[in-house]
Amino acid sequence: MSQTLYFSVLLIALCSLSECIQRRYHHINIKMTWTEAQKYCRENYTDLATVNNINDINQLSVTNSDVWIGLMNTGVYTWKWSLGDPVKYINWYNEDSNGSDHCVYMRDGSWRHQDCNMNKRFICYNGDKGLIIDDSSVSWRDAQIFCRQHHTDLISVRNQTENQQIQKIMNDKNISEVWIGLFSDSWEWSDESESGFRYWSYGEPNNPDTEKCAVVIGVQWNNWLCNYPRTFVCHEDDLILIQMNLSWSEALRYCRENHVDLVSVDSEEIQFMVTKVINQSSTDAVWMGLHYYCQMNLWIWIRGEVVCYQNWASGNETKLMDCNTEHRAGAVQSGGDHLWISLPQSHKLNFICSRY
Repeated sequence: MSQTLYFSVLLIALCSLSECIQRRYHHINIKMTWTEAQKYCRENYTDLATVNNINDINQLSVTNSDVWIGLMNTGVYTWKWSLGDPVKYINWYNEDSNGSDHCVYMRDGSWRHQDCNMNKRFICYNGDKGLIIDDSSVSWRDAQIFCRQHHTDLISVRNQTENQQIQKIMNDKNISEVWIGLFSDSWEWSDESESGFRYWSYGEPNNPDTEKCAVVIGVQWNNWLCNYPRTFVCHEDDLILIQMNLSWSEALRYCRENHVDLVSVDSEEIQFMVTKVINQSSTDAVWMGLHYYCQMNLWIWIRGEVVCYQNWASGNETKLMDCNTEHRAGAVQSGGDHLWISLPQSHKLNFICSRY
């Protein structure tokens, strides 16, 4: 590869949320078909393994055998980020985004899809070092491989501000087109995760009509016949939704007796993790480990930390508290933007426990 150009872009250099999701992997040394392995993982852990990033790859690396993970070909194509971020922002240039070309480049501030084998310059994401624009002109897949080997991955564009910053850099350097990390495929995770992270061996996946399940061989992935018995990897999320309707005190006791504690949502990353498990809730909100401490007249987490990160619905954090009549605790709304609300501790809600 030729010389690269480095730029520090604060907003784009923030941690990708997909990099911060925590899960535990368990290699099950029993040979099963993909469907049997999925059933086993769902009964004993969370699901067949979902992989979000290179760190996850390193955790589940298996060198002596090939193992099932939770990726399966559904036949339905959707757009995904190579880095694994959810696709919440799009900026198509007045064209059908469901075309047969499955890789995306940026030109004049908008996105267009094209044959992945076309050669273009590209932009890598490199953690806190920001963006790296490479002078080489390569296919989308080769750009992805280079970014993963030398940096982190191809860039995700998560909002209009990031999109404008990338285009400004392109204009300053007189660059007309660059590959970004958006691509389309028909592979989906067993746990219905939005993760678009893929780590295929070169030339894979092939034979898509018959080989519909993903297997890890060493660190990279192949697709294979789903009815072939193999060992497999399950994952267990750090957070678990408990679909029981309990008061806040009862929920706290349950988590401490059966797991570790009620979840403390003390960062944007934990808030994102909560949104991933809250969708199956049977109540409009779920308890978290936040309560109003009357003696100090403030909200604190059950571990004693003062609340720094906040995601309150308007007015809830300043709502007048009368500790003589009721004690209040914090809950996360199950729908919408998953904002925090204040409720009497006697309310009966689902809740989220932390396992670690």
